[in-house]
Amino acid sequence: MANWIINNGFPAVMVVVWMTINTYLFVSFYLYYDQDESYYYTRHLLGSALAWARAPAAVLNFNCMLILLPVCRNLLSLIRGSFVCCSRTMRKQLDQNLSFHKLVAYMIALMTAVHTIAHLLNLEWLNNSKLGLYDELSTALSRLEDERNETYLNPLQHIDADPQQRPTHFAFTSIAGLTGVLITMSLILIITSSMEVIRRSYFEVFWYTHHLFIVFFIGLVFHGYGRIVRSLEDDSPHNTTLCKDHPEDWGKIPECPIPQFEGKEPGTWMWVIGPMIIYLCERVLRFVRYMQAVQYRKIVMRPSKVLELQLRKKGFKMEVGQYVFLNCPSISQLEWHPFTMTSAPEEDFFSVHIRSAGDWTDKLIETMQKLPEGEQGPKMGVDGPFGTASEDVFDYEVSMLVGAGIGVTPFASIMKSIWYKFKESDPKLRTRKIYFYWLCRETHAFEWFADLLQVLEREMEERGLGDFLTYKLFLTGWDQGHTNQVIVHFDEDTDVVTGLKQKTHYGRPNWDKEFDQVRKENPASVVGTFLCGPAALAKVLEKKCAKYSDVDPRKTKFYFNKENF
Repeated sequence: MANWIINNGFPAVMVVVWMTINTYLFVSFYLYYDQDESYYYTRHLLGSALAWARAPAAVLNFNCMLILLPVCRNLLSLIRGSFVCCSRTMRKQLDQNLSFHKLVAYMIALMTAVHTIAHLLNLEWLNNSKLGLYDELSTALSRLEDERNETYLNPLQHIDADPQQRPTHFAFTSIAGLTGVLITMSLILIITSSMEVIRRSYFEVFWYTHHLFIVFFIGLVFHGYGRIVRSLEDDSPHNTTLCKDHPEDWGKIPECPIPQFEGKEPGTWMWVIGPMIIYLCERVLRFVRYMQAVQYRKIVMRPSKVLELQLRKKGFKMEVGQYVFLNCPSISQLEWHPFTMTSAPEEDFFSVHIRSAGDWTDKLIETMQKLPEGEQGPKMGVDGPFGTASEDVFDYEVSMLVGAGIGVTPFASIMKSIWYKFKESDPKLRTRKIYFYWLCRETHAFEWFADLLQVLEREMEERGLGDFLTYKLFLTGWDQGHTNQVIVHFDEDTDVVTGLKQKTHYGRPNWDKEFDQVRKENPASVVGTFLCGPAALAKVLEKKCAKYSDVDPRKTKFYFNKENF
């Protein structure tokens, strides 16, 4: 339980606080519109659908205020940096920003559905009241208006159309209706294109459709200016308790003047203006970074169709495990894609390894392959660097690094930095043991990273630190020809796949065995487990971290960290 609290306690508390605020807003606004005297006549026309429409609107305002903040990468990096000296746990929780972004989006979708359905029912009931299908009071209320059409209660009375077409006409001609349609359609497209299958297979669809959030927020700000939910004027002398049963006497006796109605001032803009300004500043900063010149130091094609770009940019500073967003205008003006840097902070350049994984990466690799040797590549925009969980790897006494396929990239940066720290005998290095696990499906994938491991292996042996780094490479896919080759070279000192002294393992790791070994070799240690890989593997490792953490606070603890983009 203590381990779970360390790993998930703060996010859980934040979710509870967030849900509490949502619940409070929903209940308080529901009760207000369900009980307030100034909305008595409005409730008579709409029934409980009034409260069911307005309560979700309050929750929507709150969540639309939050939705942009988790994707303000520069803001999060600034906050993360401010905690660098005081709270590893707090920094760790900031890595859940995308999960919170999705959670808020789900709440927006749910509340939008409730709000929309309630208002569709409202339009139907308003139309029926206009047609005189209900009681005398409903009919009287629907006919009320003055010469300037300012104090009406039923907005459909101004529409001169076929009775059955009035709700549709209102939805596509009024401010509230038209902006509501735009908001709803934008939200449907944003959410459906954000599904895992679309995002993985058709990233461009996800990327472009997601920018409909601009239409969503513009519609959101202007949606309330329709003022269709109306109540008695604040200073109205009309007494609903006395007059509600005698609509025929309205305006004839002093106690029951003709009721005057008004729409409240729209307030959504007050909720979202702050985050919109912050996000606008974020985009301006990204544009400034995009305009800064980027030079190519080296372009290398690695095995398994992996492109390595070594770049230089004035004033660029990075930490281990950080990532950048790249934009290539010759391929797409708008698309930005995240890539973890594989270089070390000690180097005078930064590098990324880009695997063929879609249209954008395929076009970039094809463009680079066609370049004459030694020529600069196309213009490249770089935004970042941004902080990730891997930044904290040196804050732990013992670290377990797990990479799957190209997910090894943040650990390449860490390995290089370790090498430099040992060369310079860095006294600030707290880490005394690293376990590195790399899982790949193909043998070719090992080639571009094996040379770095060979250098580290030799460097550690020369310095008498062979026990500092323990690494295991797992090949999860092979054929009979490869098996025969392994059998022939079984007795050689180096591995047939990587050329390393550490032999490649075949199949998937037995994580129970690995965690148990780490726990036995490092009693009373705090072990940071870092993953850059699929969600399925993340679930397994998180469970193992909890399983193999001792209840006794003086013994081994495993803390799980995962890369999120």
